[in-house]
Amino acid sequence: MAFLSNKQLQELGFNKLGNNVKISDKASIYNPELIEIGDHSRIDDFCVISGKVTIGRNVHIAVFCNVAGGELGVELNDFSGLAYGCHVFSQSDDYSGATMTNPTVPAEFKNETKAKVVINKHSIVGACSIILPGVELGEGTSVGAQSMVTKSTEEWSIYFGSPAKKIKKRKQDLLTLEAKYLENQ
Repeated sequence: MAFLSNKQLQELGFNKLGNNVKISDKASIYNPELIEIGDHSRIDDFCVISGKVTIGRNVHIAVFCNVAGGELGVELNDFSGLAYGCHVFSQSDDYSGATMTNPTVPAEFKNETKAKVVINKHSIVGACSIILPGVELGEGTSVGAQSMVTKSTEEWSIYFGSPAKKIKKRKQDLLTLEAKYLENQ
């Protein structure tokens, strides 16, 4: 995987850009002036990052992910991550048929849901999962592959399914490892 050089990253014009940020030269970045990226974070091939997006430190966004921050934003906090093929939306059309849909239609003919998405520290989203507008993943949430998260989650819990449901508590051992890692930074 080829990453953009530091010069290329600077030229994109991010609102904030941390140290040791890696972004694939095959990723698509829209609205970089609305995007903040913390230290040691990485965005892989064929990802699309657009709208208002805040990415903390040590965040990984794997291949084929879509993070659509829209107007209200998506926040991925420190040590969080999206596995292959995840989609995170802060805006969504009304699919009921009561209104029209898609970005080619003027707003007065649509009924979009717009709500910020927050993926808290140490939360991880499994491959091919979807996070819908207004969801907040509590700290340490783990979402199983191919899940659709429609509601906010409890901290340090594991969720799975469509719609995602809590299946059990998640261990917090990784907090000790985080402390050791940060001591060496």
